[in-house]
Amino acid sequence: MGLVNTKEMLKKAYNEGYAVGAFNVNNMEIIQGITEACEEMKSPVILQVSAGARKYAKHKYLVRLVEAAVEETNIPIALHLDHGDSFELCKSCIDGGFTSVMIDGSSLSYDENVEVTKKVVDYAHKYNVTVEGELGKLAGIEDDVNVSEKDSSYTDPSQVEDFVNKTGVDSLAIAIGTSHGAYKFKPGHKVELRFDILKEIQKKLPQFPIVLHGASSVLPNLVEKINKFGGSLEDAIGVPEDLLKKSSKMAVCKINVDSDLRLAMTASIREHLSLHPKHFDPRQYLTDARSAIKEVVRHKIENVLGSFNKI
Repeated sequence: MGLVNTKEMLKKAYNEGYAVGAFNVNNMEIIQGITEACEEMKSPVILQVSAGARKYAKHKYLVRLVEAAVEETNIPIALHLDHGDSFELCKSCIDGGFTSVMIDGSSLSYDENVEVTKKVVDYAHKYNVTVEGELGKLAGIEDDVNVSEKDSSYTDPSQVEDFVNKTGVDSLAIAIGTSHGAYKFKPGHKVELRFDILKEIQKKLPQFPIVLHGASSVLPNLVEKINKFGGSLEDAIGVPEDLLKKSSKMAVCKINVDSDLRLAMTASIREHLSLHPKHFDPRQYLTDARSAIKEVVRHKIENVLGSFNKI
């Protein structure tokens, strides 16, 4: 089974009431941990690459690693560009083997967002590549994406049908209260998602796949472990998993997870080096890190996504 795009993957998720995990990847161990977990759980998966990851690991290295994962497993895998900020970046990824791209025009005016998104869609569909657009602005920081709380905005349901019709996008990322990064909310803040907005969008776009960004839960056990071994993440707050699980049973078919993977990897490496201060072989602590990634992905499939045994 070669790389696939997200069209049939998300259609099946919508019809059966679950979400596909879109996990950010930066290196071999992260890719291995994710895909090994998904193969064991018989779950489809989207491996997504940010512009920052592309700069760090280089495009060709990441594509080859993902292609190796396809050969090693027997699950549907899509390779997706996360937060593409220009037509040129999206085109480069399409030309370079990606099967899905996101064009993030949320910082532009509505008309400019429509224009650049349609341009990407027109190019991508010629190569059977699916496209994710975005309406609304999520607060928080993820690589080059940095939106302050005052500049964030919920998605306007009155715009979604027009946007989809004019652009031809295959899925739509919306803002209903999630946020990028581990420090999503201020201490004491009660985290809520605007399910009323999601319901309105679902009415406007029946059977259309919706995407949630900024959906890491900042798992307490990982924060505790990092703090125990020299970190300082006491104020980190994520999105409660019960809210994400509820969204996955509605129109949300793709849920992005990045910070939880970073936390898992960092916590594992901190613990290993603290317990084994004489170790200096990366294979030793990265083996633990890979296992930690795998554990988090299994947890997400079981407790949030509902994508177990869906292939």
